[in-house]
Amino acid sequence: MKLYNSASHKKEEFVPHEPGKVTMYTCGPTVYHFAHIGNLRSYLMEDVLEKFLRYEGYDVKRIMNITDVGHLASDADTGEDKMVKGAKREHKSVMEIAKFYTDAFFADCKKLNIKYPEVVQPATGMIDDYIKVITKLLDTGYAYVAGGNVYFDTSKLEKYYVFNDHDEEDLAVGVREGVEEDTNKRNKNDFVLWFTKSKFEDQALKWDSPWGVGYPGWHIECSCISMKYAGEYLDIHCGGIDNAFPHHTNEIAQSEAYLGHPWCKYWMHVHHLNTNSGKMSKSKGEFLTVSLLEEKGYDPLVYRFFCLQSHYRKGLVFSWENLDNAKVAYDKLVARVAALSDDPAPVDEEAAARYKAAFIEAVGNDLNTSLGVTALYDVLKADINDATKRALIGSFDQVLGLSLLEKAAALREKEAAPVEGAEEIEALIAKRLEAKKAKDWATADAIRDQLKEMGVEIKDSKDGTTWTRV
Repeated sequence: MKLYNSASHKKEEFVPHEPGKVTMYTCGPTVYHFAHIGNLRSYLMEDVLEKFLRYEGYDVKRIMNITDVGHLASDADTGEDKMVKGAKREHKSVMEIAKFYTDAFFADCKKLNIKYPEVVQPATGMIDDYIKVITKLLDTGYAYVAGGNVYFDTSKLEKYYVFNDHDEEDLAVGVREGVEEDTNKRNKNDFVLWFTKSKFEDQALKWDSPWGVGYPGWHIECSCISMKYAGEYLDIHCGGIDNAFPHHTNEIAQSEAYLGHPWCKYWMHVHHLNTNSGKMSKSKGEFLTVSLLEEKGYDPLVYRFFCLQSHYRKGLVFSWENLDNAKVAYDKLVARVAALSDDPAPVDEEAAARYKAAFIEAVGNDLNTSLGVTALYDVLKADINDATKRALIGSFDQVLGLSLLEKAAALREKEAAPVEGAEEIEALIAKRLEAKKAKDWATADAIRDQLKEMGVEIKDSKDGTTWTRV
């Protein structure tokens, strides 16, 4: 498998630290609000990566944090804690907010066929680990106390910027119009490891520490959770491209300063879901959720299919028209699978091996899911028996997660079931046909309107009139 490594800026052959086993960390949600579908694009592509690694025979351990404290409104440690902001918005406690939106997040994941990780760790459950790591960073000179807070000293590093080659000025975060500069910092890119009450007197969640009552910074949480469950060497770290700086940059800085050796070899960053006006974000009010898609009549797996049709390292433009096109294509794909016969013939193992190899080559080339979907269509067009086609579709869907065999079975069952009111509908269609023969267009149009009100759509062709429920 080849994977583009954001840290090296090139596509590399994937070789895990321990043969046959993969440790994988995915930055989880800050649970102060619903996840929007832009957030979920990252989790969806990370899910495909995990499933493809399993498909290739790896034993995968995926770890995800739940940020329920410490993530401020700006990723550069400025502004209000997002969890406190959410609690104020809804007049609930921080823990009530965290529980509700954590449950909502995983409910959305389930609808999108995103597998539940082996390890899910809320940040609030790791306080002793943060204190242990921060203490060592202070002892070794990588951190300092100022104004009651503990900061990581980025000047101690040979290289701080990992994911890009921009000038330092271009990457300065937090010192902008309307944001007060933190004068406690020795260097503008230093970041907070531990906040004390000197920063926020009204912080809802606080713990005792050697530096005063307070709470951890966002960046230290992911490092400690990863090291607790994956050990000193992590194979793959995933997240949205907006996490690369400063969050992932800071994770690398503190983790490698603590460990004394390289920490994570492969970094996978998923690019944004954009609207016609730019990146989808909660702050801009463009807040599309899985539930909203369902309310508008879309199966959540249509959105998964929509995402799979593009590459994770390219921005994806969302519009209702684009989603409609994905729905049409997905429905047709399900219908084609449903049309396969219950062929009792044995699976053609030689042909199946050829198509599996093509699928693995496609998806294994930096997670090219669009070519993976193309491989599905190639199977459906192939000159092989239907039993082999069904076996291959089920096999590929272990990675793509589109529930094609299940959806096809449900469609066949629906089509085979007697339709309530079918006799009345057929009678009206026959009456309309007689009206058309008699050139009584007013009656024919009135019957069409009546059928439409009954939720029936009719289509006329040279072979006659067909109808469907809508």
